[in-house]
Amino acid sequence: MKKNRKRTKAYKVILTVLLSVFVLMQFITPQRNLSPVPAGQVFVDSFKVDAKVNAILSVSCYDCHSNNTQYPWYTNVQPLGWFMADHITEGKEKLNFDDLPNYSPRRINSKFAQIVEQIEKGKMPLRSYIWMHGGAQLNKEEQQLLINYFDRHLNKK
Repeated sequence: MKKNRKRTKAYKVILTVLLSVFVLMQFITPQRNLSPVPAGQVFVDSFKVDAKVNAILSVSCYDCHSNNTQYPWYTNVQPLGWFMADHITEGKEKLNFDDLPNYSPRRINSKFAQIVEQIEKGKMPLRSYIWMHGGAQLNKEEQQLLINYFDRHLNKK
């Protein structure tokens, strides 16, 4: 009987500690990726992106690859918010549509070729992103539309 009470008390202590840590985590929030300029607007204006292509990029790409992210409710819960912030930081390091117009023509060409390659291989958008944002999944028509757009803008020599 005493053994069960000790075990129950130990479980309560562990649960209290875990709950306290979880509550404390909520006070450490990552910086938000928010800009007054709409996501992709600079890219759209600089590269004359048509509405269909921009709509696809808005749903499937800009959250992680621009200076403006639409945050779902669950990012207010840590550690999910930390995971999302890390994901965005990594995505922007690889490609930021809002910074593309500032790149050299050679670097733009390289980024466009990488975009085409990632889409053709089915690597973008990431499965982890699609899992939480089902509408971001690219169908064959959307994939081809993006591939055609970026292929047309490659400076082929």
